[in-house]
Amino acid sequence: MSGPTEDEKLRLQQLRALRRRWLRDQELSEREPVLPPRRLGPVGAFWEGFLRPGGLWRQQVYKAYQRSGFFLVRVLIPAWIITYYVKYHLMKSPHGVVMANPRIFPGDRILETGEIMPPMKEDPHEHH
Repeated sequence: MSGPTEDEKLRLQQLRALRRRWLRDQELSEREPVLPPRRLGPVGAFWEGFLRPGGLWRQQVYKAYQRSGFFLVRVLIPAWIITYYVKYHLMKSPHGVVMANPRIFPGDRILETGEIMPPMKEDPHEHH
């Protein structure tokens, strides 16, 4: 009794057949893999439909769109951030600030004319 019994031989044969079938089932056919449909966002879907037929003007519009996005992200936004930082954090007086004439109170001297402001007239209707 040195070898496997008939039942053990049959079992091993069945296991080999199952393994071979399982390995054969793992091979992909020409139709596989079946991927889910590609879902695009609204902008991507627009450009996909816009560019599908081809045509030179459509390609030019798409290139202009790509370049404008690049220009916005790489030039305009950094320039705005730098301008903001310089204007409100580095400069002592922000660019474009106009000094208004100071308030003039009774008794003050107007420098241009030398005139002294007269006192205010008393209000006949006392509110207090």
